[in-house]
Amino acid sequence: MVYIFDFDGTLVDSMQQWSEKMLHILDENNIAYPPDVIKIITPLGDRGTAEYFRSLGVKLPVGEILSLMDSYAMEEYTHKIPTKPYVRETLLRLKSEGHSLNVLTSSPHKMLDVCLKRLGLYGLFDNVLSSDDFSFTKSEPEIYYETARRIGADIGDCVFLDDNYNAVSAAKKAGLKTIGVYDDTSAEFEGEMRALCDGYIKDFSEI
Repeated sequence: MVYIFDFDGTLVDSMQQWSEKMLHILDENNIAYPPDVIKIITPLGDRGTAEYFRSLGVKLPVGEILSLMDSYAMEEYTHKIPTKPYVRETLLRLKSEGHSLNVLTSSPHKMLDVCLKRLGLYGLFDNVLSSDDFSFTKSEPEIYYETARRIGADIGDCVFLDDNYNAVSAAKKAGLKTIGVYDDTSAEFEGEMRALCDGYIKDFSEI
């Protein structure tokens, strides 16, 4: 089986920090935003989020918004963010059983790679992919077609795990099997996730 894991909120317990770095930019610029803004921006990647923020009224150039995101979050990813419960044990088990393990995330490599390496997980994955590597976001089915192609797998053999509704919705449209992952920051969408996905887990011990 080919497993494709999201990073923030799925492998690592980082969604609170990730959300704070994003909302801080809107708050300090006095920009109003919809109540489900985190659900909207999570699959977009940092650049897509910066462009979305500009559409909401942030006047800063995209490059400056990206720099602010980095300054707010790099310390957390480099030194502090932990794995979610049972992640390490489950990944080791799946790897020992011969499954292909891969990452597809909206987080940029400069945060993704350093965090996975610090946690001793990077070497477990056959591919570590960021939306920075594609011209699509995780809210578009095309990124999942391209991910399967790069991995060298048939879509029907891929299982995608993510805590974000829009991401799993796009993956399901692309034909992947989907498993929703509980996270405190998306708890209000648990019912929607359970209705949409092929499976839903509270933590990795349930895989």
